[in-house]
Amino acid sequence: MAAVPDPFIDLHAHSSVSDGTERPADLVRAAAVAGLDVVALTDHDTTAGWSEAVAVAQDLPLTLVPGLELSTRLGWNSVHVLGYLVDPEDAGLVAETTATREGRLSRARRMVERIGADHPITWDDVLAESSEGATIGRPHIADALVRRGLEPDRSAAFRGILHPASGYYEPHDAPTPLRGVELIRAAGGVPVIAHPAASSRGVVVDEPMLRQLVDAGLGGLEVDHRENTAHGKRTLLEWADRYGLFVTGSSDYHGTGKPNRLGEHRTSRRSFDAIVAQATGSAPVVGRASRVS
Repeated sequence: MAAVPDPFIDLHAHSSVSDGTERPADLVRAAAVAGLDVVALTDHDTTAGWSEAVAVAQDLPLTLVPGLELSTRLGWNSVHVLGYLVDPEDAGLVAETTATREGRLSRARRMVERIGADHPITWDDVLAESSEGATIGRPHIADALVRRGLEPDRSAAFRGILHPASGYYEPHDAPTPLRGVELIRAAGGVPVIAHPAASSRGVVVDEPMLRQLVDAGLGGLEVDHRENTAHGKRTLLEWADRYGLFVTGSSDYHGTGKPNRLGEHRTSRRSFDAIVAQATGSAPVVGRASRVS
């Protein structure tokens, strides 16, 4: 690849196909306006937004990395695994993400029924906050609560009515992180654990589990993320060095759904190149006049 000085790379962003607030096309346009050289579309458990994003990215001065954020669970811990450049038609990945989305949908309905027993909110309210085919989850319930005036904003909803201690919460079924890494690699993608040291949960995997994930094909760790603690970042950097993992930095952008801003954390060109070199499932989409190819 041609050398590019200081590319502006953000490898974690969501559209309204999962729990972001912008259509995939608008997300890619926003990335270009923000001056990004590379942006990754990583909706939860779906690649349904890829075609729309690709169609727009081809005519913009940036490079799009198609991906997804796979939901996995380790005990009570939710562990998100970013999968970059997978084959979106891989049978194993499609089967698992379909099952996960269906599980999220059933869980969301049960949660809304519980909340609705105490607060004026219905399933139709939640559907009104999601786009067609979206992966429905707690963010959409949060938006419905805000619309009803029951919470001031999405973040407050997660601290209040949707908090695990509220009595309305229930976990959703998901594969283990080990299975998630295996699925992504089998689909030709590159797995990276998302925000593995978020302040609300602490480091979501211990070192013995990390070794298993590395043996299964884990590629990297998302270190520079607003939710990772300073102590957690130090641990992650030590692990990355010890196990030969690359590190990434990303915004986890959700449009107006979160305060996170595009490009607030960046990934190095070296890590980006490692992802592209390892991937066999699909390839980045290089737009016109993109500085990174």
